[in-house]
Amino acid sequence: MQVDVFARLGEHDGGARLRSIPGLSIGTGFCIRHRGQLSDVKPRTVGLFCGVKVMNLKNFWMVILALMILDFVPFDRNPGLRICIAQDSDTSEIDMNKARILLRRMRQGESLNAEERAYLDRARAARNNRNQGGEAQVEILHGDSIGFKPLIEMTDDDSYLGQEGGLYGEGRNEPPADHHNAALDEIARIEQLDGNGRPDEKGKVVFISISMSNATQEFSRFKQLADADTRKSPDVTIVDCAQGGQAMREWANPDARPWNEADRRLRAAGVSPAQVQVAWIKLANKVPTGTLQQHGEQLQRDATAVIQNAKRRYPNLRVVYLSSRIYAGYATANLNPEPYAYESAFAVRWLIRDQIAGTEVLNYDARRGAVVAPLLLWGPYLWADGMTARKSDGLRYERRDLANDGTHPSPSGREKVARLILDFFTSDPLSRSWFQKKD
Repeated sequence: MQVDVFARLGEHDGGARLRSIPGLSIGTGFCIRHRGQLSDVKPRTVGLFCGVKVMNLKNFWMVILALMILDFVPFDRNPGLRICIAQDSDTSEIDMNKARILLRRMRQGESLNAEERAYLDRARAARNNRNQGGEAQVEILHGDSIGFKPLIEMTDDDSYLGQEGGLYGEGRNEPPADHHNAALDEIARIEQLDGNGRPDEKGKVVFISISMSNATQEFSRFKQLADADTRKSPDVTIVDCAQGGQAMREWANPDARPWNEADRRLRAAGVSPAQVQVAWIKLANKVPTGTLQQHGEQLQRDATAVIQNAKRRYPNLRVVYLSSRIYAGYATANLNPEPYAYESAFAVRWLIRDQIAGTEVLNYDARRGAVVAPLLLWGPYLWADGMTARKSDGLRYERRDLANDGTHPSPSGREKVARLILDFFTSDPLSRSWFQKKD
């Protein structure tokens, strides 16, 4: 029989041996694996072992055995004993067969009640934490629907892996009042500028994109539609700076190649970096792995660096609109499949929430200190659950809307996303003032 002992030290700790951890102190949590089943060890306390907690008395003897092995058998002579770090998850109470049935019901269009949705959430968290020795293995989801609710349709009562609904959280799809007012102030400062960044009634407002291949395919088509749309202001120059193969991590280095290519594209369009005042950034990284917290926080860190870089290179950049990915349930490779495409939306929210909370690394307000970022807002939310149409606008993604790899948009997919972007900037109250032609 193999008994594995895990010390719960927190999500980011790892690589430690139990013998070197002050683990036998009051309040330390342990869990055990017996015959392949991981048991979350709580809530009873066994004083004999200085605060080691056991799930129930049935497992008490296994804890004793594990501790005896640790105390009396040299670690290096016991290759059968494996020590690793575990994240919080109560997998002992999860019936994965029940969870699969619930997921199948959801994918078939049936509505789950609050208790069933909460159970499915816990099952997803448990599944994502199975690989306790390192990065969690996440199940890749395929099909013309995966049963997830678009963020814009989730209420405050809905949740996904502990994350509430709404673009801005708490079931809201509009920014909080203070951030809305701050956005109005920043947008009011957008004006026509000359090549040196000085106000000029013959100058330009430059609107750029920053991201990877999907974004350039979608934004380049958006530019064509917008330039032909009589609603767009003639003072706005749209430049597609997004580039194939250049996701957030590739833009995170301030001296990286995509920034030089962006400068070249600005020159080709007859404008300068000093005239850039608005940007659209679509968040994604190539081949993400791990749980929402693992890959989501990495995406957030990379995007933070990209946003800071953009502010340094484009000193008059006032507002950045952020978007997450389109549906990826048809993906045939691991470039950015589901659930990673869906979960990229939470990295967008975390960025905006951090800025609202006043984090220095995303400060846009000179009254609070050094300005290192533009103001952040949600741009168009592009995800829909495959063939399941969104309630708000009927958006859905058919297989023909994706290319052969199921990840990049096909011509019909590009058209669909480009029109979503155009609809957003011609209808959003915080965008119309700078994007649309003055009456």
